[in-house]
Amino acid sequence: MTETHMPIRSICVYCGSRPGRDPAYIEAGRTLGRAIAAHGLRLVYGGGTKGIMGAVAAGVLGEGGHVTGIIPEFLVDMEATRHSLGQLNELIVTEDMHERKHKMFERADAFVTLPGGIGTLEEIVEIMTWAQLGRHEKPMVFANIGGFWKPMLDLLSHMREEGFVHTAHKVQPLIIDAIEDVVPSIMDRWEDLGRLKGDDAVISRL
Repeated sequence: MTETHMPIRSICVYCGSRPGRDPAYIEAGRTLGRAIAAHGLRLVYGGGTKGIMGAVAAGVLGEGGHVTGIIPEFLVDMEATRHSLGQLNELIVTEDMHERKHKMFERADAFVTLPGGIGTLEEIVEIMTWAQLGRHEKPMVFANIGGFWKPMLDLLSHMREEGFVHTAHKVQPLIIDAIEDVVPSIMDRWEDLGRLKGDDAVISRL
Protein backbone atom coordinates (compact mmCIF):
# COMPACT_ATOMS: atom_id res chain seq x y z
CA MET A 1 0.00 0.00 0.00
CA THR A 2 1.32 3.45 -0.89
CA GLU A 3 1.97 5.71 2.09
CA THR A 4 0.13 9.02 1.85
CA HIS A 5 1.96 12.13 3.00
CA MET A 6 -0.54 13.69 5.37
CA PRO A 7 -0.30 17.17 6.89
CA ILE A 8 0.74 17.69 10.50
CA ARG A 9 -2.37 17.70 12.67
CA SER A 10 -1.07 16.73 16.09
CA ILE A 11 2.15 16.89 18.08
CA CYS A 12 3.05 14.47 20.84
CA VAL A 13 5.08 16.06 23.64
CA TYR A 14 7.24 14.02 26.00
CA CYS A 15 8.38 15.84 29.14
CA GLY A 16 8.72 15.66 32.89
CA SER A 17 5.84 15.46 35.35
CA ARG A 18 8.02 17.58 37.64
CA PRO A 19 9.02 21.21 37.04
CA GLY A 20 12.77 20.69 37.25
CA ARG A 21 15.16 23.14 38.84
CA ASP A 22 15.30 25.74 36.07
CA PRO A 23 12.14 27.90 35.68
CA ALA A 24 12.96 28.02 31.97
CA TYR A 25 11.67 24.46 31.62
CA ILE A 26 8.15 25.34 32.75
CA GLU A 27 8.12 28.47 30.63
CA ALA A 28 9.25 26.47 27.60
CA GLY A 29 6.34 24.09 28.20
CA ARG A 30 3.82 26.92 28.26
CA THR A 31 5.35 28.56 25.19
CA LEU A 32 5.30 25.31 23.24
CA GLY A 33 1.67 24.72 24.23
CA ARG A 34 0.66 28.18 23.03
CA ALA A 35 2.49 27.62 19.73
CA ILE A 36 0.76 24.28 19.15
CA ALA A 37 -2.64 25.92 19.63
CA ALA A 38 -1.69 28.95 17.51
CA HIS A 39 -0.90 26.66 14.58
CA GLY A 40 -4.25 24.89 14.93
CA LEU A 41 -2.64 21.63 16.02
CA ARG A 42 -3.73 19.14 18.67
CA LEU A 43 -1.57 18.24 21.66
CA VAL A 44 -1.15 14.56 22.43
CA TYR A 45 0.65 13.93 25.69
CA GLY A 46 0.86 11.72 28.76
CA GLY A 47 -2.10 13.27 30.56
CA GLY A 48 -0.23 14.68 33.55
CA THR A 49 -1.35 18.04 34.91
CA LYS A 50 1.71 18.67 37.06
CA GLY A 51 5.21 19.87 36.22
CA ILE A 52 6.22 20.54 32.63
CA MET A 53 3.44 18.27 31.37
CA GLY A 54 0.87 20.47 33.05
CA ALA A 55 2.51 23.61 31.65
CA VAL A 56 2.29 22.35 28.06
CA ALA A 57 -1.38 21.40 28.45
CA ALA A 58 -2.19 24.72 30.12
CA GLY A 59 -0.51 26.58 27.28
CA VAL A 60 -2.66 24.82 24.70
CA LEU A 61 -5.90 25.13 26.64
CA GLY A 62 -5.26 28.79 27.43
CA GLU A 63 -5.24 29.53 23.71
CA GLY A 64 -8.36 27.51 23.01
CA GLY A 65 -6.49 24.53 21.56
CA HIS A 66 -7.32 20.83 21.76
CA VAL A 67 -5.62 18.50 24.24
CA THR A 68 -5.68 14.71 24.27
CA GLY A 69 -4.27 13.20 27.45
CA ILE A 70 -3.35 9.52 27.57
CA ILE A 71 -2.54 8.14 31.00
CA PRO A 72 -2.49 4.73 32.69
CA GLU A 73 -4.90 4.28 35.57
CA PHE A 74 -2.16 3.78 38.15
CA LEU A 75 -0.60 7.18 37.35
CA VAL A 76 -3.78 9.26 37.54
CA ASP A 77 -3.29 10.29 41.15
CA MET A 78 0.50 10.55 40.84
CA GLU A 79 0.87 12.79 37.79
CA ALA A 80 -2.49 14.57 37.84
CA THR A 81 -5.65 15.25 39.79
CA ARG A 82 -8.97 13.89 38.64
CA HIS A 83 -10.45 17.39 38.69
CA SER A 84 -7.74 18.81 36.41
CA LEU A 85 -8.03 15.85 34.05
CA GLY A 86 -11.66 16.84 33.53
CA GLN A 87 -10.48 20.05 31.87
CA LEU A 88 -8.84 18.19 28.99
CA ASN A 89 -10.75 17.93 25.72
CA GLU A 90 -10.14 14.20 25.54
CA LEU A 91 -8.89 11.79 28.18
CA ILE A 92 -7.88 8.22 27.47
CA VAL A 93 -7.12 6.01 30.47
CA THR A 94 -5.10 2.92 29.60
CA GLU A 95 -4.38 -0.28 31.48
CA ASP A 96 -0.60 0.08 31.35
CA MET A 97 2.37 2.06 30.01
CA HIS A 98 2.70 -0.11 26.93
CA GLU A 99 -0.82 0.71 25.75
CA ARG A 100 -0.31 4.38 26.60
CA LYS A 101 2.82 4.66 24.43
CA HIS A 102 1.21 2.95 21.46
CA LYS A 103 -1.86 5.18 21.58
CA MET A 104 0.33 8.28 21.81
CA PHE A 105 2.29 7.11 18.78
CA GLU A 106 -0.83 6.32 16.76
CA ARG A 107 -2.41 9.72 17.43
CA ALA A 108 0.70 11.82 16.79
CA ASP A 109 2.16 13.20 13.57
CA ALA A 110 5.34 14.51 15.21
CA PHE A 111 7.21 14.20 18.51
CA VAL A 112 8.80 16.84 20.72
CA THR A 113 10.90 16.08 23.77
CA LEU A 114 11.25 18.71 26.47
CA PRO A 115 13.38 18.24 29.61
CA GLY A 116 12.38 15.28 31.72
CA GLY A 117 13.63 12.18 33.49
CA ILE A 118 14.05 8.49 32.76
CA GLY A 119 10.48 8.04 31.50
CA THR A 120 10.84 10.93 29.07
CA LEU A 121 14.13 9.56 27.82
CA GLU A 122 12.68 6.08 27.37
CA GLU A 123 9.79 7.42 25.31
CA ILE A 124 11.85 9.36 22.78
CA VAL A 125 14.45 6.59 22.50
CA GLU A 126 11.70 4.13 21.60
CA ILE A 127 10.40 6.52 18.93
CA MET A 128 13.91 6.85 17.48
CA THR A 129 14.27 3.07 17.52
CA TRP A 130 11.06 2.68 15.54
CA ALA A 131 12.33 5.26 13.04
CA GLN A 132 15.59 3.36 12.68
CA LEU A 133 13.61 0.19 11.96
CA GLY A 134 11.57 1.98 9.29
CA ARG A 135 8.30 1.97 11.24
CA HIS A 136 7.69 5.71 10.77
CA GLU A 137 9.06 8.91 9.24
CA LYS A 138 7.42 11.35 11.63
CA PRO A 139 9.49 14.38 12.67
CA MET A 140 11.29 14.07 16.01
CA VAL A 141 12.56 17.06 17.99
CA PHE A 142 14.83 17.52 20.97
CA ALA A 143 13.90 20.89 22.49
CA ASN A 144 17.34 21.55 23.90
CA ILE A 145 16.37 24.10 26.54
CA GLY A 146 19.50 25.50 28.17
CA GLY A 147 21.52 22.65 26.65
CA PHE A 148 19.55 20.09 28.67
CA TRP A 149 19.87 17.33 26.06
CA LYS A 150 23.55 17.86 25.20
CA PRO A 151 24.81 14.76 27.12
CA MET A 152 22.22 12.62 25.35
CA LEU A 153 23.08 14.07 21.94
CA ASP A 154 26.78 13.52 22.58
CA LEU A 155 26.04 9.87 23.36
CA LEU A 156 24.05 9.49 20.13
CA SER A 157 26.96 10.96 18.16
CA HIS A 158 29.35 8.57 19.91
CA MET A 159 27.16 5.57 19.04
CA ARG A 160 27.05 6.65 15.39
CA GLU A 161 30.81 7.11 15.26
CA GLU A 162 31.33 3.67 16.76
CA GLY A 163 29.04 2.08 14.16
CA PHE A 164 26.13 1.11 16.36
CA VAL A 165 23.38 3.25 14.80
CA HIS A 166 22.54 1.43 11.59
CA THR A 167 20.45 3.24 8.98
CA ALA A 168 21.48 6.44 10.77
CA HIS A 169 19.86 8.50 7.99
CA LYS A 170 16.50 7.42 9.41
CA VAL A 171 17.36 8.68 12.89
CA GLN A 172 17.83 12.42 12.41
CA PRO A 173 15.97 14.27 15.14
CA LEU A 174 15.87 18.03 14.94
CA ILE A 175 17.89 19.74 17.66
CA ILE A 176 16.28 23.08 18.48
CA ASP A 177 17.47 25.45 21.19
CA ALA A 178 14.80 28.16 20.89
CA ILE A 179 11.38 26.87 21.91
CA GLU A 180 9.56 29.29 19.59
CA ASP A 181 11.26 27.62 16.62
CA VAL A 182 10.01 24.12 17.41
CA VAL A 183 6.61 24.08 15.68
CA PRO A 184 7.74 26.02 12.55
CA SER A 185 10.70 23.63 12.21
CA ILE A 186 8.40 20.62 12.38
CA MET A 187 6.19 22.07 9.66
CA ASP A 188 9.24 22.79 7.48
CA ARG A 189 10.63 19.27 7.97
CA TRP A 190 7.30 17.70 7.02
CA GLU A 191 7.04 19.84 3.91
CA ASP A 192 10.60 18.87 2.93
CA LEU A 193 9.73 15.20 3.36
CA GLY A 194 6.63 15.67 1.22
CA ARG A 195 8.72 17.21 -1.57
CA LEU A 196 11.18 14.32 -1.38
CA LYS A 197 8.36 11.80 -1.62
CA GLY A 198 7.00 13.70 -4.60
CA ASP A 199 10.39 13.63 -6.30
CA ASP A 200 10.71 9.90 -5.64
CA ALA A 201 7.28 9.35 -7.15
CA VAL A 202 8.33 11.21 -10.32
CA ILE A 203 11.58 9.23 -10.56
CA SER A 204 9.74 5.94 -10.14
CA ARG A 205 7.55 6.76 -13.13
CA LEU A 206 10.49 7.52 -15.46
